[in-house]
Amino acid sequence: MRRARALAACMLALVLVLSMSGCAYTNSEPAPTSTPLPPTVSVEQQARLFMDRGAVAAVVQVRWPGGEWSKAYGVRDLDAKTPAQPTDLVQVASITKTMTAVTVLKLVDDGLIRLDDPVNDVIPGFKTLLHPPGPITVRQLLGHISGIPEYTDLRFKNQDQLRQALSNPEQITPEKAFELAGTQKWDPSSVGTFGYSSTGYEALGLLVQTLRHKPYAQVLREEVIDPLGLKDTSTARVDVHDPRILHGYITLQGQRLDVTDNADRVDSAAAGATSTVADVDTFFSALFQGKLISAKSLAELEKRPSLAPYALGVWTWPDGCKGGTRYEGRGGLWDYLTFTAASDDGRYVATMAVVPPPLPTELEGSAGNAQRHLWSGQMECVFTETLARLCQNPA
Repeated sequence: MRRARALAACMLALVLVLSMSGCAYTNSEPAPTSTPLPPTVSVEQQARLFMDRGAVAAVVQVRWPGGEWSKAYGVRDLDAKTPAQPTDLVQVASITKTMTAVTVLKLVDDGLIRLDDPVNDVIPGFKTLLHPPGPITVRQLLGHISGIPEYTDLRFKNQDQLRQALSNPEQITPEKAFELAGTQKWDPSSVGTFGYSSTGYEALGLLVQTLRHKPYAQVLREEVIDPLGLKDTSTARVDVHDPRILHGYITLQGQRLDVTDNADRVDSAAAGATSTVADVDTFFSALFQGKLISAKSLAELEKRPSLAPYALGVWTWPDGCKGGTRYEGRGGLWDYLTFTAASDDGRYVATMAVVPPPLPTELEGSAGNAQRHLWSGQMECVFTETLARLCQNPA
């Protein structure tokens, strides 16, 4: 159902963007053939549409062989209203999962574990806190087909609990995530069926930590961040006074709240990374150019283990230029939306991060999340068109 909504949003976004960019024409009119539109026209128009609909900020970077383009819209925060910059920091949420997948596949490359090995006796607390119904493999966790309960749905029962957590933020460790998820029965019939779960990636971070005998954050830095020179990427707690941070907001019982502090997600293997659109582009480009893991592991990462459009740490989408597959990362929090898309050779890559307007959480109804899902679908759609345009007509 969510994929259907995204496709509908994609079609609507293209209609709006192309009409605003002057690309729409009737059947009785010849298609324009004079001055070609710049390849980033759809991204620019979509970013402006987001701003017109109340977004706080949008930052974007697009890269292609021989060129790149980046731009920022809006403000860093709603109080000082300092203009946003393309190099600003943003919390990229579940794009962290793709980075974690790389650290896991490097374990495979180094012979420390195999993709189809069970993890029940390897990850501390996995059996005792989560009570899996049978052997659960590395591949199942990476591909979201383990059936493991989702802990994020269990954190807040009501608005008062949320307000208390915001006023006194606490890091959600993998063990705490396991405790929350373990309050739900792990349905045996769900094993093998796609079910998106951050709990599974918290488990993978603990797997990396256990087999490397180092904290997950240190492994991520040594194996991904430092080798690629991602100087603006970290899973540490953000400094909310850093002038480069884009601030995020929600509303709670009608009150606007700044929820930029990521104390609960510090060092999370599922959603802990803060980065820039440039660093995310660099990471995805390097990954699909084969610079981070072996060719064999990259081939495994690109395979879907289920009928869902998800491989091992990345979403998949048909490539509108060359055929084949394009790979995507999606990050969604209440206060940040990030989307990245890369060609299968890493030569074409684009990332957009949007700070949506202050919206209510699902604790106050579905309207806020419906808008977030709509905007994420529109970002995907616009990048589909943009990468195809770039591939066919490089700037």
